[in-house]
Amino acid sequence: MTQRHSDGAPERASAESAVQRALDDELPAADQVVAYLRRHPNFLTDHPEVLEILSSPASDRGDRVVDLQLFLVERLRSQLAEVNQAHDNLVAVGRLNMAVQARVHRATLALLSARSFEQLIETVTTDLAVILDLDAVALGVEQATEELPPVRLGGLVQLELGTVDDVIGRGRSVTLVKTTKSQATLFGAASSLIRSQALIRLSVSRKTPPALLALGSRRPEQFREGQRTELLTFLARALERCIRTWLKLPD
Repeated sequence: MTQRHSDGAPERASAESAVQRALDDELPAADQVVAYLRRHPNFLTDHPEVLEILSSPASDRGDRVVDLQLFLVERLRSQLAEVNQAHDNLVAVGRLNMAVQARVHRATLALLSARSFEQLIETVTTDLAVILDLDAVALGVEQATEELPPVRLGGLVQLELGTVDDVIGRGRSVTLVKTTKSQATLFGAASSLIRSQALIRLSVSRKTPPALLALGSRRPEQFREGQRTELLTFLARALERCIRTWLKLPD
C-alpha cells in the first residue's frame, strides 16, 4: 500500500481562514457602522475621500437608498462652480489692479513733466482727477508757522492747524472712507458730489507744515477701508519729491 504525503495545503488554508476571522472580529459590524453614521451625519462630508472607495448603489433600489454616485457628481459640480467663480474674481481683480497701476504711473509721469512749481500744483488739482478717473483732487496745507509764511497759490486749500492728524489719524499715512456732502469739505464746489475719499499724508520737508493729498469720487465704493494703498502712497511720495525739488527744500 502506497502512503500519501500531504503537501500542507489544507493546513495553510485553515490557518489563513483563522487569521481572516480574527481580523473580521476586530472590525465593527454593519449595524455598528450604521449606528455610527446616524450619530455623525456629516461624516461623508468631512471625509469625502471615503466615497472614492465605496461602490455606488443603483438609483432604482427604492426610496430609502441614497445614490452616492449622484452625490459625488453634484459635489464635483459644486466644487467646479466655486473654482470657476474664484477664477473669474481673480481675473477681475487682476485687471482692475493693472488699470489702477497704469493710471498711477501716468499720474506720476504728469507730475514729473511739470515745468514749474505753479504747473505742478495745477497738474495735481486739475489733471490728476482726469488721469485717475476721479471727480476731484485737492491739495491741503495747514496754516503756516511764523518761520514759513502762507503759500498763496490757486489750487491749494488752507487747513487749520492739526487738521491732517484729525482727518487721517495720528501716526497714519492714508485713510480711506465713505463720506457725505457735509464731510467732503476739502473739495470746494465739488464737495456735493463726493461719496468716498482717500486722504494721504504729505511729509514734504521738516521745514514745511503738514499737508495732505485728497482724492474724491462720487462712487461710494471707490475708496473704502481694507483696500490696498501702496499705489496711493507711491503717488504721494513722488509728489513730495517734486515739491521739495521745485522749492529747493531739505528732506
